[in-house]
Amino acid sequence: MAVATAVKAGTKGGHGAEELPSVTVTSYNLEIRDGDGFVGDKASRGAFMDHLAELRGHLAENGEDPLGDTDAAPSKSELDELITNGEAREAALVLSAVERFAQSLSFVIRRFLRQKAWAPVERIVVGGGFRQSRVGELAIARAGIILQSEGHAIELVPVRHHPDEAGLVGSAHLAPKWIFEAYDSLAAVDIGGSNIRAGIVELRQDKAPDLAKARVWKSELWRHADEEPSREEAVKKLGKMLREQIRLAEKEGLRVAPFIGVGCPGWIEADGAIDRGAQNLPGNWSSSRFNLVESIREMAPEIGEHETVVVMHNDAVVQGLSDMPFMQDVENWAVLTIGTGLGNASYRNREKPKGKDAEEKAGKGKKD
Repeated sequence: MAVATAVKAGTKGGHGAEELPSVTVTSYNLEIRDGDGFVGDKASRGAFMDHLAELRGHLAENGEDPLGDTDAAPSKSELDELITNGEAREAALVLSAVERFAQSLSFVIRRFLRQKAWAPVERIVVGGGFRQSRVGELAIARAGIILQSEGHAIELVPVRHHPDEAGLVGSAHLAPKWIFEAYDSLAAVDIGGSNIRAGIVELRQDKAPDLAKARVWKSELWRHADEEPSREEAVKKLGKMLREQIRLAEKEGLRVAPFIGVGCPGWIEADGAIDRGAQNLPGNWSSSRFNLVESIREMAPEIGEHETVVVMHNDAVVQGLSDMPFMQDVENWAVLTIGTGLGNASYRNREKPKGKDAEEKAGKGKKD
């Protein structure tokens, strides 16, 4: 069963909108279940570590664990080092976990492709913290090979921006057109199950009007998972981070728009409430008595003497939007973010593909 199989019909503005300036969001936050629970859990960062731990356990029972007797899980950088410079048995163990995870990821993608919104998808952008490692890149590439060898005409590509920055850069694609006429930057927030990041995105439209050159000017990261704060403490910290980022940008002479783009886990209602899917955040963010958008607006009511506009969408939607300028040669595409959980969204470009294939088709039509 798939919950939230498509964005609510008619949501053309506000928060969690279907119609954005450049794309139609055809689905997000899909929750597909099977007999073992949520299918997406098979392709989370934790799932990879489970595969590795299971392999180590089998080896320890029948001989020796190549990574030693410690129960501590190696970090992403340590796993990358083992693949590059480890002994053959160590590298082979990590690669075996990569293969298992790639099989799981390809299984999850096949399940997504059975959904109506995902059926026409031609390319999947893969982001999230797991992507920012050699292990992650290999798992993504291997899953793509598995799918294509099975006859699926689909391409898997890593998100172009660093995953920590993609969730901020994507906010530029939530902004209304008037922002790009008078301002050169905007504030953005990326809320995740372990971290909250706030920063300033430089639009750099003089280099690329389609925002392909947009980048994070500065940002601050807070790992809330280490401190276990209450919801109120987390929101207060977020407000402090935002105000400081805006202050620094204005001090440096950036023309910061009176706009804050927010990416947050869960199903986002048009009024800024979070219906479900935010269970990894500190406290109850889905309470009917809590509205994150209003809280942010109260903490930063004005930017540059203008009333602040806040727009929020699902964090996977926003991270995927950072790659939107590079998806113009296809019509339907999607994003998966591999982190604490598996975020997902699918899109349809509001203009037809402009790539080489589209040009060839147009030329053929003229000849015919």
